[in-house]
Amino acid sequence: MAVRLNMSALPHIGCASVPSYDRSALKPGILHIGVGNFHRAHQAAYLDRLFETGRDHDWALCGAGLMAFDSKVHDALAKQDFLSTTVAQEANSTTLRITGPMVEFVVPENPQAIIDRLADPAIRIVSLTITEGGYFLDATGHFDSRHPAILADAGSHSTPKTVFGVIVSALRARRNAGQKAFTVMSCDNLPHNGRIAREAVAGLARMIDSELADWIDEHVTFPNAMVDRITPATGERERKLVRDHFGIDDAWPVFCEEFSQWVLEDKFADGRPALETVGVKFVDDVTPYEAMKIRILNGGHAIIAYSAALMDIHFVHEAMQNDLVRRFLTKVEEEEIIPVVPPVPETDLGDYHRLTQRRFANPKIGDTVRRLCFDGSNRQPKFILPSIVDNLDRGRPPVGLALESALWCRYCYGQTDSGASVAPNDPAWDRLTETAKTAKTNPDAWLGMRDVYGDLAKDERFGRLFADWLARLWRDGTKRTLAFYLDS
Repeated sequence: MAVRLNMSALPHIGCASVPSYDRSALKPGILHIGVGNFHRAHQAAYLDRLFETGRDHDWALCGAGLMAFDSKVHDALAKQDFLSTTVAQEANSTTLRITGPMVEFVVPENPQAIIDRLADPAIRIVSLTITEGGYFLDATGHFDSRHPAILADAGSHSTPKTVFGVIVSALRARRNAGQKAFTVMSCDNLPHNGRIAREAVAGLARMIDSELADWIDEHVTFPNAMVDRITPATGERERKLVRDHFGIDDAWPVFCEEFSQWVLEDKFADGRPALETVGVKFVDDVTPYEAMKIRILNGGHAIIAYSAALMDIHFVHEAMQNDLVRRFLTKVEEEEIIPVVPPVPETDLGDYHRLTQRRFANPKIGDTVRRLCFDGSNRQPKFILPSIVDNLDRGRPPVGLALESALWCRYCYGQTDSGASVAPNDPAWDRLTETAKTAKTNPDAWLGMRDVYGDLAKDERFGRLFADWLARLWRDGTKRTLAFYLDS
């Protein structure tokens, strides 16, 4: 019979390593907003390893969240003393670890409770995984001060509703109390995520109180980071596997690959844990690492996602077993992405690309194509468009990347090549579907989404490539279109 995960069950768990550190002695030093699978497989896992070394126990995690989903997260984790089963899987191995660096979770959907917790000077870092779409960016990739949610927080700043409204209110309270500022550390998959977080926090503050904004500019730090670990969503399949195969009844286990990477700028306002002792790479400038990961790995995910989805392929490793999809990925990466990625210190980009292919092909992860397809309206401008623009600037036609864009458009039509329906899979799904239907006969309608494509819509070279590929997809289907591209 499976053992229900909690502190009292740890002595009875034999198939997983468990914390040897005294969790009762841990004290929160980091408040993390957005406790999802990636956070627990990445940042929390690094802290768990650090605590095992016997040091920095005053840097434990306090979870927090502002979304309705965060209540479900809180309830699931609270019942198991904020422990998590982390299952790291490779093709030939499976490793289980019970992690325990989180010791609190502020009751979700209560912004004031988070503000009050942040008033404690023991909290020296606020970390974020709020997804790419949570930063209120405009078409240029900068903070959108005209977004309705931001305008609402600026107008009623004593009762904020957004993450950044909460952070600004907490910083105001700390300044007024004469306390030190905390570091805002984004762990989201965005280029220059620290800069973006700074723009959002300082930008909103300036709309409320210019002196507060000046204080934030002077005292708050926002390190850029590159984070990487493939972490699929948890469903009944994962819960059943942990329960039936390993005898652990965990309401929300987290599955991931063995590989993990974290490159972080060493810019902290009031100290930090010694994460360099457990594999985090601290650098002066994370930009080259960001570009490599976002363009090669995340861009690669987008390349395989929509082609696989249109052919009704469910799992990512199955997509990599498909000759057309795998060759499509390789050709676009080698001809249009890797040549425009800036050099990375002590890194061979070709080796990195081959590593990502092996990671995508991992059959144990169970990562779904649908997850990779999610939120294209926020991901395409960050993962795909920069490579398109760089190719155009160099006079190179982005043929394969234009096909990727056409595949995304075709996917958003809401129907695969077989006629199966595609369930809504983007915060802007209704608009995307309507626009994709118009684009079937008027491709310019798709490129006219300025919040996605910006000025790229004006480039006739890209427009012609996109229109030709979209027409071919509708005429010939995905398989024949990929074959035509690969034989060209």
